Amino acid sequence: MKDFIGFNKPYMTGRELDYIRDAVAREKISGNGFYTQKCQQFFSDRYGFKKTLLTQSCTDALEMAALLLDIQPGDEVILPSFTFVSTANAFALRGANLIFADSEENTPNIDVNHVKQLITPRTKAIVVVHYAGMACDMDPVMALAHEHGLFVVEDAAQAVDSFYKSRPLGSIGHLACFSFHETKNIISGEGGMLVINDDRFISRAEVIWEKGTNRSAFYRGEVDKYNWIDLGSSFLPSELTAAFLWAQLENLDSIQEKRLAIWQQYFEGLAFQEKEGHVSRPVVPPYATNNAHMFYLLFHARDDRNAVMEHCKQDGIQAIFHYLPLHQSPYFSGRYKGRTLANAVRFSDCVLRLPFYTELSPPQINRVINSLHRFYNS
Repeated sequence: MKDFIGFNKPYMTGRELDYIRDAVAREKISGNGFYTQKCQQFFSDRYGFKKTLLTQSCTDALEMAALLLDIQPGDEVILPSFTFVSTANAFALRGANLIFADSEENTPNIDVNHVKQLITPRTKAIVVVHYAGMACDMDPVMALAHEHGLFVVEDAAQAVDSFYKSRPLGSIGHLACFSFHETKNIISGEGGMLVINDDRFISRAEVIWEKGTNRSAFYRGEVDKYNWIDLGSSFLPSELTAAFLWAQLENLDSIQEKRLAIWQQYFEGLAFQEKEGHVSRPVVPPYATNNAHMFYLLFHARDDRNAVMEHCKQDGIQAIFHYLPLHQSPYFSGRYKGRTLANAVRFSDCVLRLPFYTELSPPQINRVINSLHRFYNS
């Protein structure tokens, strides 16, 4: 359909192929070369991250985090139920007992008050997810972690260039994980990054990243040969992926400017529907910034959400729902013993994500807004 508005469209800056050709010409494309180091340095310089390691996905970064924290069978890891499965898989693969927390009432982010009730002597880590790039309330999370001797992992897959009380997301927890999947603000097709903010994990992270070897130290001339010295895997991406990512990072500010304009047009254009009581627009907490990762609406009931989604489909507009609560998933539901996670279920039932990508034009945004207006006026 010529005028179909899809949910996502990968954005190209125009320099991606130039840098990929340059990476090939440099005759090192396997990883941890020129472009990998440029990208890692960019994040360290711009956001003050202590150590950054590009990975093949955010899933890889989360799995590295689980290895670094030495998660063992029986350790408890507290995480939100309303999140993507990778957040849970990384720790389940190490044998952790997953302890699911509810969302806040006004945002899909983890409810810190519920987290407090879930801590036991077996708790080892808290994983927070900055949904839609909006910061979780990190001060009480970090205070809980300090009080109980726990580690904090920020799942910042959606949170590039977003802040909590002027602090970049990804710089607050002991570890943080980012995504550069094609649906994110900054993309490389697949791709991710582990951020290490705690000195205790820096040298080991590099070993895990390089298949459990000290090859990076060898290349720097710090050891005379490299060996297998720890568990690890092939987590680092190729130079072709990093070269693509560099073209995006060069344009981060212009990409963010475009996306923020799209978000604001949606926010203003749908104010009437919120005023009429049909939907709720996203809430930006006072301690958070908005990085315009997505725009979602919250409906009163699943049937309302589904009816609007079907209406959009008939109008040639692809709007989608988001996560199903992990505690209710076919894999986990039989073993879940906790309380009812009412807010996580409500967000799963009632969230609708509208088309959102960097090249979405003002007329296209108006078409989506007008489609929603027509639904409620019919």
